[in-house]
Amino acid sequence: MAKIMVRRLVLGMVATNCYFVMNQETEEMLLIDPADDLEAIDQQVLKMGGKPVAILLTHGHFDHIMAAADCREKYQIPVYAHQLEQEVLEQSEYNLSSRWSKAYSMKADHLAADKEELELGGFQIQVLHTPGHTQGSVCYYFPVEGMLFSGDTLFAQSYGRTDFPTSSMSDMQSSIPRLLSTLPEATEVYPGHNESTSISIEKRYNPLA
Repeated sequence: MAKIMVRRLVLGMVATNCYFVMNQETEEMLLIDPADDLEAIDQQVLKMGGKPVAILLTHGHFDHIMAAADCREKYQIPVYAHQLEQEVLEQSEYNLSSRWSKAYSMKADHLAADKEELELGGFQIQVLHTPGHTQGSVCYYFPVEGMLFSGDTLFAQSYGRTDFPTSSMSDMQSSIPRLLSTLPEATEVYPGHNESTSISIEKRYNPLA
């Protein structure tokens, strides 16, 4: 198992968690949901001594993607998202940027399918399609390390909003129980906002469990 280092920066107007996941053996690094501050992100990369190799987007809302294109250009690395999320990434009314900030649009380089296995940075990563917050929301599961990066799907004793374009409460009511019933209870959960939790805690206290 690769030695892993995970760090979090809270960035942007709605306090979005941007994660830095580094393989300490190779110093390869994954950026998960780069929010809106390239300078702060780059300072964290330099502080950790990492070499970014990919950007993983849990979904396409503006507060999770505003620095993605800049990071892609700076580090010359690809952006990953679910195959159903391109519409949200491209349309400012869907990604909410035109509602909260300036209109923003981008495209991902790799559109992943549900249960697709990625090998990035020396890590094995499973893409888990978890619609509800958006139609193409995903969680990234690191089975060897026992970690789940859940975006705005699963929060600590809560879940993401379902009143946005492409949202669906019925989808969320399916996605959360599926995560909680299939992942090991010891799995650490790193959400898109607020503090981390675990599958065992959420099985006991999440309102959709």
